[in-house]
Amino acid sequence: MPTDCCNTSNMSMSPTIDKAASDQKETNLVFDASVLQHESNIPTQFIWPEDEQACPEPVPQLYVPPIDLGGFLSGDPLAISNATRLVNEACQKHGFFLVVNHGVDPKLINEAHKNTDFFFGLPLSQKQRAQRKPGEVCGYASSFTGRFSSKLPWKETLSFRYCNDHHYSNIVEKYFFNLMGEEFRQFGRVCQEYCEAMSKLSLVIMELLGMSLGVGPSHFREFFKGNDSIMRLNYYPPCQKPDLTLGTGPHCDPTSLTILHQDDIGGLEVFVDEKWHSIRPNSEAFVVNIGDTFMALSNGVYKSCLHRAVVNNRSARKSLAFFLCPEMEKVVSPPKVLVDADNPRLYPDFTWQALLEFTQKHYRADMKTLQAFTNWLQLRNN
Repeated sequence: MPTDCCNTSNMSMSPTIDKAASDQKETNLVFDASVLQHESNIPTQFIWPEDEQACPEPVPQLYVPPIDLGGFLSGDPLAISNATRLVNEACQKHGFFLVVNHGVDPKLINEAHKNTDFFFGLPLSQKQRAQRKPGEVCGYASSFTGRFSSKLPWKETLSFRYCNDHHYSNIVEKYFFNLMGEEFRQFGRVCQEYCEAMSKLSLVIMELLGMSLGVGPSHFREFFKGNDSIMRLNYYPPCQKPDLTLGTGPHCDPTSLTILHQDDIGGLEVFVDEKWHSIRPNSEAFVVNIGDTFMALSNGVYKSCLHRAVVNNRSARKSLAFFLCPEMEKVVSPPKVLVDADNPRLYPDFTWQALLEFTQKHYRADMKTLQAFTNWLQLRNN
Protein backbone atom coordinates (compact mmCIF):
# COMPACT_ATOMS: atom_id res chain seq x y z
CA MET A 1 0.00 0.00 0.00
CA PRO A 2 1.54 3.37 -0.96
CA THR A 3 1.97 6.01 1.74
CA ASP A 4 -0.37 8.42 -0.05
CA CYS A 5 -3.35 6.07 0.06
CA CYS A 6 -5.44 8.70 1.85
CA ASN A 7 -5.38 11.24 -0.97
CA THR A 8 -6.49 11.18 -4.57
CA SER A 9 -3.61 13.06 -6.12
CA ASN A 10 -2.88 10.09 -8.38
CA MET A 11 -6.51 9.29 -9.16
CA SER A 12 -7.87 9.65 -12.67
CA MET A 13 -10.35 12.48 -12.08
CA SER A 14 -11.83 12.53 -15.59
CA PRO A 15 -12.58 9.02 -16.86
CA THR A 16 -14.04 8.98 -20.33
CA ILE A 17 -17.56 8.02 -21.25
CA ASP A 18 -16.23 5.42 -23.69
CA LYS A 19 -14.29 3.63 -20.95
CA ALA A 20 -17.29 3.71 -18.65
CA ALA A 21 -19.48 2.28 -21.38
CA SER A 22 -16.98 -0.46 -22.12
CA ASP A 23 -17.06 -1.34 -18.43
CA GLN A 24 -20.71 -2.31 -18.78
CA LYS A 25 -20.16 -5.86 -19.98
CA GLU A 26 -22.06 -8.89 -18.89
CA THR A 27 -20.01 -11.15 -16.66
CA ASN A 28 -20.53 -14.62 -15.28
CA LEU A 29 -19.29 -13.52 -11.86
CA VAL A 30 -21.87 -13.93 -9.10
CA PHE A 31 -21.55 -11.98 -5.87
CA ASP A 32 -22.91 -14.32 -3.22
CA ALA A 33 -22.15 -12.57 0.07
CA SER A 34 -22.77 -15.71 2.12
CA VAL A 35 -19.79 -17.32 0.34
CA LEU A 36 -17.45 -14.47 -0.57
CA GLN A 37 -17.35 -12.92 2.91
CA HIS A 38 -15.33 -15.94 4.04
CA GLU A 39 -12.90 -16.04 1.08
CA SER A 40 -9.31 -14.95 1.68
CA ASN A 41 -8.63 -14.67 -2.05
CA ILE A 42 -11.17 -12.23 -3.40
CA PRO A 43 -11.86 -12.13 -7.17
CA THR A 44 -9.75 -9.63 -9.10
CA GLN A 45 -12.86 -7.74 -10.24
CA PHE A 46 -13.23 -6.46 -6.65
CA ILE A 47 -9.64 -5.29 -6.29
CA TRP A 48 -9.32 -1.53 -6.76
CA PRO A 49 -6.24 0.36 -8.01
CA GLU A 50 -3.73 1.03 -5.23
CA ASP A 51 -4.27 4.79 -5.28
CA GLU A 52 -8.02 4.31 -4.72
CA GLN A 53 -7.90 1.59 -2.06
CA ALA A 54 -9.00 2.17 1.51
CA CYS A 55 -6.48 3.39 4.04
CA PRO A 56 -5.17 0.62 6.32
CA GLU A 57 -5.05 2.99 9.29
CA PRO A 58 -8.04 4.93 10.69
CA VAL A 59 -8.74 8.21 8.91
CA PRO A 60 -9.50 11.43 10.85
CA GLN A 61 -13.11 12.20 11.66
CA LEU A 62 -14.88 14.96 9.77
CA TYR A 63 -16.79 17.47 11.84
CA VAL A 64 -20.26 17.77 10.38
CA PRO A 65 -22.53 20.24 12.18
CA PRO A 66 -25.68 18.87 13.84
CA ILE A 67 -28.64 20.95 12.67
CA ASP A 68 -31.51 21.16 15.17
CA LEU A 69 -34.55 20.86 12.95
CA GLY A 70 -36.88 21.07 15.94
CA GLY A 71 -35.43 24.47 16.74
CA PHE A 72 -35.61 25.53 13.11
CA LEU A 73 -39.30 24.59 12.90
CA SER A 74 -40.13 26.24 16.24
CA GLY A 75 -39.94 29.67 14.66
CA ASP A 76 -37.37 30.87 17.18
CA PRO A 77 -35.28 33.53 15.37
CA LEU A 78 -32.01 32.51 17.03
CA ALA A 79 -32.54 28.82 16.23
CA ILE A 80 -33.37 29.65 12.61
CA SER A 81 -30.34 31.91 12.32
CA ASN A 82 -28.03 29.24 13.75
CA ALA A 83 -29.43 26.51 11.50
CA THR A 84 -29.17 28.54 8.28
CA ARG A 85 -25.64 29.71 9.14
CA LEU A 86 -24.36 26.21 9.93
CA VAL A 87 -25.93 24.72 6.80
CA ASN A 88 -24.56 27.49 4.61
CA GLU A 89 -21.02 27.03 5.95
CA ALA A 90 -21.11 23.22 5.60
CA CYS A 91 -22.66 23.17 2.13
CA GLN A 92 -20.21 25.68 0.71
CA LYS A 93 -17.28 23.66 2.07
CA HIS A 94 -18.24 20.01 1.54
CA GLY A 95 -22.02 19.59 1.38
CA PHE A 96 -22.42 17.30 4.43
CA PHE A 97 -24.33 17.96 7.64
CA LEU A 98 -26.40 16.11 10.25
CA VAL A 99 -30.01 16.69 11.20
CA VAL A 100 -31.16 15.99 14.75
CA ASN A 101 -34.55 16.45 16.43
CA HIS A 102 -35.87 15.55 13.00
CA GLY A 103 -39.22 14.12 14.12
CA VAL A 104 -38.86 10.71 12.45
CA ASP A 105 -40.09 7.95 14.77
CA PRO A 106 -37.14 5.88 16.07
CA LYS A 107 -39.37 2.78 15.96
CA LEU A 108 -39.84 3.26 12.22
CA ILE A 109 -36.07 3.61 11.70
CA ASN A 110 -35.50 0.41 13.69
CA GLU A 111 -38.14 -1.43 11.67
CA ALA A 112 -36.50 -0.29 8.44
CA HIS A 113 -33.16 -1.66 9.64
CA LYS A 114 -34.77 -4.94 10.68
CA ASN A 115 -36.34 -5.26 7.24
CA THR A 116 -32.96 -4.60 5.65
CA ASP A 117 -31.42 -7.39 7.74
CA PHE A 118 -34.28 -9.68 6.77
CA PHE A 119 -33.95 -9.11 3.03
CA PHE A 120 -30.19 -9.41 2.76
CA GLY A 121 -30.24 -12.45 5.03
CA LEU A 122 -32.29 -14.35 2.43
CA PRO A 123 -30.65 -16.92 0.14
CA LEU A 124 -29.30 -15.41 -3.06
CA SER A 125 -31.92 -17.17 -5.18
CA GLN A 126 -34.73 -15.46 -3.26
CA LYS A 127 -33.13 -12.03 -3.44
CA GLN A 128 -32.71 -12.49 -7.18
CA ARG A 129 -36.49 -12.54 -7.56
CA ALA A 130 -36.13 -8.77 -7.33
CA GLN A 131 -33.16 -8.69 -9.75
CA ARG A 132 -32.42 -5.28 -11.20
CA LYS A 133 -32.73 -5.22 -14.99
CA PRO A 134 -30.07 -3.63 -17.23
CA GLY A 135 -30.56 0.11 -17.62
CA GLU A 136 -33.00 0.33 -14.70
CA VAL A 137 -32.59 1.81 -11.23
CA CYS A 138 -34.99 -0.35 -9.25
CA GLY A 139 -34.36 -3.86 -7.98
CA TYR A 140 -31.76 -6.02 -6.29
CA ALA A 141 -28.13 -5.72 -7.35
CA SER A 142 -25.34 -7.98 -6.12
CA SER A 143 -22.28 -5.77 -6.54
CA PHE A 144 -23.53 -4.55 -9.99
CA THR A 145 -21.81 -7.54 -11.61
CA GLY A 146 -24.15 -7.21 -14.58
CA ARG A 147 -23.23 -3.55 -15.20
CA PHE A 148 -19.48 -3.39 -14.64
CA SER A 149 -16.53 -5.71 -15.12
CA SER A 150 -13.93 -4.01 -12.93
CA LYS A 151 -13.69 -2.03 -9.69
CA LEU A 152 -16.79 -3.77 -8.38
CA PRO A 153 -18.19 -2.57 -5.06
CA TRP A 154 -18.27 -5.03 -2.16
CA LYS A 155 -21.97 -4.70 -1.46
CA GLU A 156 -25.54 -5.64 -2.24
CA THR A 157 -28.30 -3.11 -2.78
CA LEU A 158 -32.07 -3.05 -3.06
CA SER A 159 -33.44 0.07 -4.75
CA PHE A 160 -37.00 1.17 -5.39
CA ARG A 161 -38.95 4.19 -6.54
CA TYR A 162 -41.02 6.49 -4.33
CA CYS A 163 -43.35 9.21 -5.65
CA ASN A 164 -44.85 11.94 -3.49
CA ASP A 165 -47.94 12.07 -5.69
CA HIS A 166 -51.45 10.84 -4.90
CA HIS A 167 -51.55 9.11 -8.29
CA TYR A 168 -48.80 6.81 -7.00
CA SER A 169 -50.10 6.15 -3.50
CA ASN A 170 -48.57 3.07 -1.88
CA ILE A 171 -46.19 2.68 -4.83
CA VAL A 172 -43.53 1.02 -2.67
CA GLU A 173 -45.89 -1.41 -1.00
CA LYS A 174 -47.41 -2.38 -4.35
CA TYR A 175 -43.96 -2.80 -5.90
CA PHE A 176 -42.90 -5.44 -3.41
CA PHE A 177 -46.26 -7.20 -3.38
CA ASN A 178 -46.31 -7.46 -7.18
CA LEU A 179 -42.65 -8.46 -7.39
CA MET A 180 -42.19 -10.74 -4.40
CA GLY A 181 -45.66 -11.84 -3.33
CA GLU A 182 -47.87 -11.75 -0.27
CA GLU A 183 -45.05 -12.61 2.16
CA PHE A 184 -43.42 -9.25 1.33
CA ARG A 185 -46.51 -7.12 1.90
CA GLN A 186 -45.43 -6.06 5.41
CA PHE A 187 -41.88 -5.44 4.16
CA GLY A 188 -43.36 -3.13 1.54
CA ARG A 189 -45.50 -1.31 4.11
CA VAL A 190 -42.50 -0.52 6.29
CA CYS A 191 -40.50 0.69 3.28
CA GLN A 192 -43.47 2.77 2.12
CA GLU A 193 -43.85 4.42 5.52
CA TYR A 194 -40.11 5.07 5.75
CA CYS A 195 -40.08 6.73 2.31
CA GLU A 196 -43.02 8.93 3.27
CA ALA A 197 -41.15 10.05 6.38
CA MET A 198 -38.03 10.77 4.32
CA SER A 199 -39.99 12.76 1.73
CA LYS A 200 -41.56 14.85 4.49
CA LEU A 201 -38.16 15.40 6.10
CA SER A 202 -36.54 16.31 2.80
CA LEU A 203 -39.07 19.09 2.19
CA VAL A 204 -38.25 20.60 5.57
CA ILE A 205 -34.56 20.44 4.69
CA MET A 206 -35.36 22.16 1.40
CA GLU A 207 -36.98 25.01 3.33
CA LEU A 208 -33.77 25.32 5.33
CA LEU A 209 -31.56 25.22 2.22
CA GLY A 210 -33.72 27.83 0.50
CA MET A 211 -33.46 30.21 3.44
CA SER A 212 -29.70 29.62 3.74
CA LEU A 213 -29.27 30.54 0.06
CA GLY A 214 -31.45 33.63 0.37
CA VAL A 215 -34.25 32.43 -1.93
CA GLY A 216 -36.82 31.88 0.83
CA PRO A 217 -38.34 28.73 2.37
CA SER A 218 -40.86 27.94 -0.36
CA HIS A 219 -38.80 27.95 -3.58
CA PHE A 220 -37.08 24.56 -3.30
CA ARG A 221 -39.85 23.04 -1.22
CA GLU A 222 -42.28 23.65 -4.06
CA PHE A 223 -39.79 22.40 -6.63
CA PHE A 224 -39.52 19.04 -4.83
CA LYS A 225 -43.08 18.79 -3.52
CA GLY A 226 -44.00 16.13 -6.09
CA ASN A 227 -40.64 14.40 -5.86
CA ASP A 228 -39.95 11.19 -7.80
CA SER A 229 -37.25 9.75 -5.61
CA ILE A 230 -35.16 6.62 -5.06
CA MET A 231 -34.80 4.61 -1.87
CA ARG A 232 -31.84 2.26 -1.51
CA LEU A 233 -31.04 -0.32 1.14
CA ASN A 234 -27.29 -0.97 1.29
CA TYR A 235 -25.63 -4.07 2.71
CA TYR A 236 -21.85 -4.38 2.99
CA PRO A 237 -20.79 -7.90 4.04
CA PRO A 238 -17.46 -8.50 5.78
CA CYS A 239 -14.43 -8.87 3.52
CA GLN A 240 -11.29 -10.79 4.46
CA LYS A 241 -9.14 -8.32 2.50
CA PRO A 242 -10.90 -4.99 3.18
CA ASP A 243 -7.83 -2.91 2.25
CA LEU A 244 -8.02 -4.13 -1.36
CA THR A 245 -11.64 -3.28 -2.12
CA LEU A 246 -14.33 -0.69 -1.42
CA GLY A 247 -17.97 -0.97 -0.43
CA THR A 248 -18.74 1.96 -2.71
CA GLY A 249 -16.12 3.70 -4.83
CA PRO A 250 -15.41 7.45 -4.75
CA HIS A 251 -18.38 9.27 -6.25
CA CYS A 252 -20.67 12.26 -5.98
CA ASP A 253 -24.38 11.53 -5.83
CA PRO A 254 -26.04 12.60 -9.11
CA THR A 255 -29.35 13.08 -7.26
CA SER A 256 -30.44 16.23 -5.40
CA LEU A 257 -30.17 15.37 -1.73
CA THR A 258 -29.25 12.20 0.16
CA ILE A 259 -30.64 11.41 3.60
CA LEU A 260 -28.67 8.55 5.09
CA HIS A 261 -29.14 6.56 8.28
CA GLN A 262 -26.11 4.47 9.22
CA ASP A 263 -26.00 1.54 11.59
CA ASP A 264 -23.38 1.62 14.35
CA ILE A 265 -20.58 -0.02 12.33
CA GLY A 266 -19.31 2.98 10.37
CA GLY A 267 -17.70 3.11 6.95
CA LEU A 268 -18.77 6.39 5.33
CA GLU A 269 -15.79 8.52 4.29
CA VAL A 270 -15.73 12.01 2.74
CA PHE A 271 -12.89 13.63 0.78
CA VAL A 272 -12.22 17.08 2.26
CA ASP A 273 -9.05 19.21 2.19
CA GLU A 274 -7.27 16.64 0.00
CA LYS A 275 -7.72 13.68 2.34
CA TRP A 276 -10.33 11.19 3.45
CA HIS A 277 -12.32 11.68 6.66
CA SER A 278 -14.85 9.43 8.37
CA ILE A 279 -18.31 10.39 9.57
CA ARG A 280 -19.07 8.77 12.90
CA PRO A 281 -22.41 6.93 13.09
CA ASN A 282 -25.10 8.55 15.23
CA SER A 283 -28.34 6.61 15.58
CA GLU A 284 -30.24 9.77 16.56
CA ALA A 285 -29.18 11.70 13.46
CA PHE A 286 -29.44 11.50 9.70
CA VAL A 287 -26.43 12.30 7.53
CA VAL A 288 -27.49 14.68 4.75
CA ASN A 289 -25.43 15.55 1.70
CA ILE A 290 -25.88 17.70 -1.37
CA GLY A 291 -26.04 15.91 -4.73
CA ASP A 292 -25.07 17.03 -8.22
CA THR A 293 -28.60 18.06 -9.17
CA PHE A 294 -28.89 20.45 -6.24
CA MET A 295 -25.39 21.75 -6.89
CA ALA A 296 -26.69 22.75 -10.33
CA LEU A 297 -29.85 24.21 -8.75
CA SER A 298 -27.69 26.36 -6.48
CA ASN A 299 -25.50 27.41 -9.43
CA GLY A 300 -22.51 25.77 -7.78
CA VAL A 301 -22.80 27.66 -4.48
CA TYR A 302 -23.41 24.41 -2.61
CA LYS A 303 -21.07 21.51 -3.22
CA SER A 304 -21.61 17.89 -4.10
CA CYS A 305 -18.70 16.22 -2.35
CA LEU A 306 -16.71 13.10 -3.15
CA HIS A 307 -17.43 10.24 -0.74
CA ARG A 308 -17.11 6.47 -0.50
CA ALA A 309 -17.85 3.51 1.77
CA VAL A 310 -15.19 1.19 3.16
CA VAL A 311 -15.69 -2.34 4.46
CA ASN A 312 -14.11 -4.36 7.26
CA ASN A 313 -13.33 -8.01 8.05
CA ARG A 314 -15.38 -8.23 11.25
CA SER A 315 -18.95 -7.06 10.81
CA ALA A 316 -21.52 -6.48 8.11
CA ARG A 317 -22.61 -2.86 7.68
CA LYS A 318 -25.93 -1.56 6.45
CA SER A 319 -27.34 1.85 5.66
CA LEU A 320 -30.64 3.34 4.47
CA ALA A 321 -30.29 5.97 1.74
CA PHE A 322 -33.14 8.15 0.46
CA PHE A 323 -32.17 10.01 -2.71
CA LEU A 324 -34.42 13.03 -3.24
CA CYS A 325 -35.10 13.69 -6.92
CA PRO A 326 -37.45 16.13 -8.68
CA GLU A 327 -40.16 14.99 -11.02
CA MET A 328 -38.62 13.49 -14.14
CA GLU A 329 -39.47 16.33 -16.54
CA LYS A 330 -38.83 19.23 -14.17
CA VAL A 331 -36.21 21.57 -15.60
CA VAL A 332 -33.24 22.00 -13.29
CA SER A 333 -32.36 25.69 -13.40
CA PRO A 334 -31.10 27.94 -10.57
CA PRO A 335 -33.20 30.80 -9.18
CA LYS A 336 -32.42 34.13 -10.83
CA VAL A 337 -31.17 35.57 -7.54
CA LEU A 338 -28.22 33.13 -7.66
CA VAL A 339 -27.13 34.24 -11.14
CA ASP A 340 -25.53 37.60 -11.93
CA ALA A 341 -22.50 39.13 -13.62
CA ASP A 342 -20.23 37.97 -10.82
CA ASN A 343 -21.86 34.52 -10.68
CA PRO A 344 -22.65 33.39 -14.25
CA ARG A 345 -24.43 30.15 -15.04
CA LEU A 346 -22.20 27.14 -14.46
CA TYR A 347 -24.47 24.42 -15.86
CA PRO A 348 -27.04 24.32 -18.66
CA ASP A 349 -30.70 23.56 -18.03
CA PHE A 350 -31.49 19.85 -17.89
CA THR A 351 -34.13 17.46 -16.64
CA TRP A 352 -33.51 14.90 -13.93
CA GLN A 353 -34.60 12.19 -16.35
CA ALA A 354 -31.76 13.15 -18.72
CA LEU A 355 -29.13 12.99 -15.97
CA LEU A 356 -30.53 9.71 -14.63
CA GLU A 357 -30.43 8.08 -18.08
CA PHE A 358 -26.89 9.38 -18.56
CA THR A 359 -25.68 7.65 -15.38
CA GLN A 360 -27.52 4.42 -16.21
CA LYS A 361 -26.70 4.09 -19.90
CA HIS A 362 -23.61 6.11 -20.73
CA TYR A 363 -21.46 6.84 -17.71
CA ARG A 364 -20.49 5.23 -14.44
CA ALA A 365 -21.32 7.82 -11.75
CA ASP A 366 -18.09 8.80 -10.06
CA MET A 367 -15.96 11.83 -9.31
CA LYS A 368 -16.87 14.18 -12.16
CA THR A 369 -20.36 13.06 -13.15
CA LEU A 370 -21.97 16.50 -13.38
CA GLN A 371 -19.13 17.93 -15.48
CA ALA A 372 -19.12 14.87 -17.76
CA PHE A 373 -22.90 15.20 -18.15
CA THR A 374 -22.59 18.91 -18.91
CA ASN A 375 -19.99 18.20 -21.59
CA TRP A 376 -22.18 15.44 -23.05
CA LEU A 377 -25.21 17.76 -23.16
CA GLN A 378 -23.27 20.51 -24.87
CA LEU A 379 -21.88 18.12 -27.50
CA ARG A 380 -25.33 16.67 -28.11
CA ASN A 381 -26.94 20.10 -28.46
CA ASN A 382 -24.30 21.47 -30.87
